[in-house]
Amino acid sequence: MEIPSTEWKLVLDYWNHNNQELYFLVRCLYECYGVNQEHKIKCLVHYFEKVCLNMPTGNVSFERKVLPLKNSQSYLVYPEPDFWSKSSVSLCPLEVRTSGMIEDQSTEALEVDFANKYIGGGALSRGCVQEEIRFMINPELITSMLFLSSMADNEAIEIIGAERFSNYTGYAKSFRFSGDHVDQKSVDSMGRRKTRIVAIDALCDTGNRQYRCGFLLRETNKAFCGFFDHQKHQEYQKIFVQNGIENSISSDKEMSMKIEGEIGVATGNWGCGAFGGDPEVKAVIQWVAASQALRPFILYYTFNLEALQKLDVVVKWIVSQGWSVGEVWNILVEYSTQRLNRETRVGFFSWLLPALQDDDPMVLDVSHVT
Repeated sequence: MEIPSTEWKLVLDYWNHNNQELYFLVRCLYECYGVNQEHKIKCLVHYFEKVCLNMPTGNVSFERKVLPLKNSQSYLVYPEPDFWSKSSVSLCPLEVRTSGMIEDQSTEALEVDFANKYIGGGALSRGCVQEEIRFMINPELITSMLFLSSMADNEAIEIIGAERFSNYTGYAKSFRFSGDHVDQKSVDSMGRRKTRIVAIDALCDTGNRQYRCGFLLRETNKAFCGFFDHQKHQEYQKIFVQNGIENSISSDKEMSMKIEGEIGVATGNWGCGAFGGDPEVKAVIQWVAASQALRPFILYYTFNLEALQKLDVVVKWIVSQGWSVGEVWNILVEYSTQRLNRETRVGFFSWLLPALQDDDPMVLDVSHVT
């Protein structure tokens, strides 16, 4: 049932006397009223209705992931540019998905939250984009806002086990609650639903500065911090050769040491949109970071963004070249340098494959590439 905005004060008055926590939460949304805000409240009310009828069991875990800035025997340190430029790690498979949403994917993948450095962003205020919507349909995520402080450049946050309670349609101003969601994800040995969400915050409003090497490094390391399994550092030490600035894979055989059933990454246009990131560059950054983290695959949701219409073609062409992480990183740095110096104005894909601008069938026909 729709509640007219003029009646929200009555709701607030009721909750002020009966549940102080809900009062402050709803008041925050009420003070910046919009239809989408009303539907954010509906998601939260629906959550409380469901848990009052059937209290969930199990656990949700919260982890702050850190790449130390100084040498550490226990953790992989914050990489410098040479770490990336000299990497011989192979690129992981990247599957482009032009429809669907990250939260709807059915594989056991790490689902990326395009986060604010203050996790949750505007979930309890005006925000209603990717991160805020995720916090509304998985309200247990909101608890992270109580005790997890802002993320530094070398930090990410991973949350495992948050149950989804709501379905929705739309985005931003068109966001609407559309009913109950029954979460079918299985539960692990710790009683957590196998929903893994990693929050990584992109740089905001960098404009042309995003092509500086330091900015590229920050974004790549941020994604790598989120994608890397820090709990398996000892296993990765057998693979990574960390001697000064060196970083290589000693053999293909060691690459096969990756555990069967390892968890991939489900992501999309991280740091684009309101944050102003270059979607072509951000896609490649995430591919490089996930590959270096030895993730077995990426599911990349383009959300029908025009700039990424040729992403599948470019990915298949790059794979056909047999390039390593280091080679792709160096190419990305070269492009960014030219872009920064205004030696080129075309997007990364067209710069890499000029024939894309003319829809050259010799380039576009990648059906032979597996």
